[in-house]
Amino acid sequence: MQHYLNYIDGQWLNADRQITVMNPGTGEPYATIAQAGIEDADQAMAAARRCVNSGALSDVRPAQRTTWMLKAAEAIRAIADEGGLVACRENGKSLNDARDEFIEAARYFEYYAGMADKIEGISVPLGKDYVDFTQYVPFGVSVQIVPWNFPVSICARSLAPALAAGNAVVIKSPEISPLAMTLLVKAVEEAGFPKGAVNLLCGKGSEVGSHLVQHADTNQIVFTGSVPTGQRILKDAAERATPSVMELGGKSAAIALADVDLDTLLASVKVGIFFNAGQVCSAMSRLLVQRSRYDEVKAAVVALAESLTIGQGEGNPDLTPVVSEGQQQQVLAMIEQARAEGATVLTGGVAPDLSGYFVAPTVIEATADMSIAQQEVFGPVLVIMPFDDEDDAVALANGTDFGLVAGVFGEGLNQTLRVANRLRGGQVFINEWFAGGIETPFGGVGLSGFGREKGQEAIYSYVQTRNIGIRLRQG
Repeated sequence: MQHYLNYIDGQWLNADRQITVMNPGTGEPYATIAQAGIEDADQAMAAARRCVNSGALSDVRPAQRTTWMLKAAEAIRAIADEGGLVACRENGKSLNDARDEFIEAARYFEYYAGMADKIEGISVPLGKDYVDFTQYVPFGVSVQIVPWNFPVSICARSLAPALAAGNAVVIKSPEISPLAMTLLVKAVEEAGFPKGAVNLLCGKGSEVGSHLVQHADTNQIVFTGSVPTGQRILKDAAERATPSVMELGGKSAAIALADVDLDTLLASVKVGIFFNAGQVCSAMSRLLVQRSRYDEVKAAVVALAESLTIGQGEGNPDLTPVVSEGQQQQVLAMIEQARAEGATVLTGGVAPDLSGYFVAPTVIEATADMSIAQQEVFGPVLVIMPFDDEDDAVALANGTDFGLVAGVFGEGLNQTLRVANRLRGGQVFINEWFAGGIETPFGGVGLSGFGREKGQEAIYSYVQTRNIGIRLRQG
């Protein structure tokens, strides 16, 4: 098996311990990676601090950071095929989607390269005897904890704007799927960033992740992942009042109005809940349908689920495995809990007779008070329920502790926009789930977190405002 390393202070380093990474499509070991420990974390933090203190990244002309960013983007694109195959095998996702993660990562570097020299302050008028202005300055050392579902693209989503703004970064990769991220960082290394600007550690979250969060040299925390882990991180961050960006879970609802176009809706259901086996924070995990169309839509959604091809990612099927045996068992347990509470499993709800960690595409009819309608499953499980009118639909959609995304489907612009404006979420889609791109701000409210990633707004998550006031000498 191939063995992967950690990246600290411009060097690829081994460790005494290692982690075995499984192939979710086969259930067999795929590769190993060096398991970082506390000493490695301290070494990475020291390297990042030296980079910050030297000014090698922050004091150069911003156009130099633009040059580095564009070189990184070019190098990432060049390894998309190689990296995509690694991501497919370690994560279980389709080969096409895994390759697209690298292309998306390159786009993040291209996009924020264009902003590196445009982070501009303002002049504040205080009268003729004063000159007052603001500067946006980097935080310093940004600790970034990356989830396992889209490790390459989510890593780039925070790494690119952090570097563009002049921060040094220490990344903690997910133990389940850390391998493709090493290829991403190798590509970034080729761009010529200063030593210590980027560091990559694969270690246990409870050990290395916790240590990084509590480290005295941590100036910012960026986390994407589950609510319980995010809450633990925030408690630790509070000790030092460390600024944080939190993108947590979701239980997002799509509202299908009476005039919904069925084909448009079904296309979004397919990608909204079955893409990446439903392991998406912003997945369409609930579908609310106006009662007059409910039976028709329910039948069509069940037929869609039952028509999907299932298999290993290299064959680019409609549905791939979930990431691990533990994830598979958790999803199946939540389905069984739904049955126990009286929900109806319309299709799926089982593990197909395949090697690997698969869950059949599942559609469940439930009521709003059931746990399956309130808790994030993170699997290919869609909850469907009817509503009577707009007020009912909005109440159901907003009736969880989450607020990441939401969606409305219907032909009437006035009604869809009116409903969209009432929904609780950081991003609302109309007639296409996942509408948008790297240019559109993304983040949640409530238990879905705070702060924004993506788009121009995200760059300001990686800087803080400094005001400088000058009293001019008279005479």
